[in-house]
Amino acid sequence: MCGAPKQGGSLAGIDLTTQTVIQGSVWHDGAPVAGAFVRLLDSTDEFTAEVVASPEGEFRFFAAPGAWKVRALAPVGKGERTLAAEVGLNETTVAVA
Repeated sequence: MCGAPKQGGSLAGIDLTTQTVIQGSVWHDGAPVAGAFVRLLDSTDEFTAEVVASPEGEFRFFAAPGAWKVRALAPVGKGERTLAAEVGLNETTVAVA
């Protein structure tokens, strides 16, 4: 069986001095979007990974430092956000419309 890892939770035990973490949440009309498909794309728009947002709309990826695009797809709409991720915690919010 294949599936996305459970989203949210603590970063306890993660060494943020060596790891690049991209995490955030998906929102629509002032509320979190549970179950949105959240994709991580590299600087050439190549698909890298996908997770399903938690009931609180949260997502998390472990990636390399660099330019990334986070795209969210949900029944209420879609949205995306670009960011330059550095080693450590990189937080973002994706609004879907």
